[in-house]
Amino acid sequence: MLCEHISPTRRAVLGASGALFAWAFMPRFAHAAGGRDPRFVTIILRGALDGLTAVPPIGDPDYEALRQQSAMRIDGANPALPLDGFFALHPSMRNFQRLFRAGQAAVVHASATAYRDRSHFDGQDVLESGFPSPGHVETGWLNRLLEGLPAGERVAPGAAERVRGLSVGTTAALLIRGKAPVLGWAPSILKPADGDLAPRLADLYGQKDPVLARLLQEGIDTGKIASGIDIKARGGPGDPNGMEQMARGAARLIAHPEGPRVAALAFEGWDTHAQETDRLAKLLTGLDNALAAFEQELGPVWKDTAILVATEFGRTARVNGTEGTDHGTGTTAFLAGGAIRGGRVITDWPGLKEAQLRDGRDLAPTTDIRAIIKGVATDLLGANANHLRDVVFPGSESVQAVKGLIV
Repeated sequence: MLCEHISPTRRAVLGASGALFAWAFMPRFAHAAGGRDPRFVTIILRGALDGLTAVPPIGDPDYEALRQQSAMRIDGANPALPLDGFFALHPSMRNFQRLFRAGQAAVVHASATAYRDRSHFDGQDVLESGFPSPGHVETGWLNRLLEGLPAGERVAPGAAERVRGLSVGTTAALLIRGKAPVLGWAPSILKPADGDLAPRLADLYGQKDPVLARLLQEGIDTGKIASGIDIKARGGPGDPNGMEQMARGAARLIAHPEGPRVAALAFEGWDTHAQETDRLAKLLTGLDNALAAFEQELGPVWKDTAILVATEFGRTARVNGTEGTDHGTGTTAFLAGGAIRGGRVITDWPGLKEAQLRDGRDLAPTTDIRAIIKGVATDLLGANANHLRDVVFPGSESVQAVKGLIV
């Protein structure tokens, strides 16, 4: 069965060929807050999200001067969706606005990891590894979080391995690589095989290789749960249709009573150096539809779900000469789900005056994203504070969990 430690090469093969896992080894978290059966999803936006466009601070008197023609307003040109009077939302995120108003979504503005330089590779390493500096690419913080969670009552007696997480995509994100067994699933980009192919293979392997026959059947079962998604146009993780497809499949798997409870996805293409307006509108539409897909497909378990959307760093406060933005520091993270205490923008707003910008060019970060993750992991999953401090996020002794994120 596919209950293994992930290596990038092995994962690329397994993810592309379909997910395989044994339902009997799926645990529930024994000590989750309030006795609930929670789900936790992390979505990584690779390329660095422009938080000042995704969630524009329309109430800041210096915002329009910095963004000039691309500045958003509630009324008139470049209309934005209202949030709380000071912050607004990009018009492509109407589903998120609906969740925000329902108290099931929140924004974490002026946020960042511990990383303060501007390399995509190093920034993504820090975001996904959970270490305060780049170069730690063996395991990810989400996998180490899984390792430390208490075993659930549904773990099969004597099971050598327990599948706790779900990796979505043909290659596992660093975020979820590690010792904790993880299920891999990727939407198919190939033409569907003839209906009789799987039964023929099962019959062949059943006669020659019972172990492989069992793996094949598990893959078929997994595919049946995650498939049946009616999306007319398929795309990859940087395409709106691809984002929605990945989200729907992931949601169906973690919604299953015996399915994984934690999932990791990565959406590509957020490096908007040029022509940002049109590109970001398309990307944010995909993200927004993906969040709506999770809500729809999770059904009753949505109430116990928290989704974190994070990126490696932000972008410059000023627009460049190609109508885009360059690598920056502070950015925006999103929280969504029925378990989120939403309807608010969580921030210690640093301001946008010249003297308030980091290095005179970037939104200054005031909230450490590790504090947000610690708060969700503690109150939703029952994670141990010492394990979070020492193992999940080494070197984070000064980063205290944000409380009150979970209802």
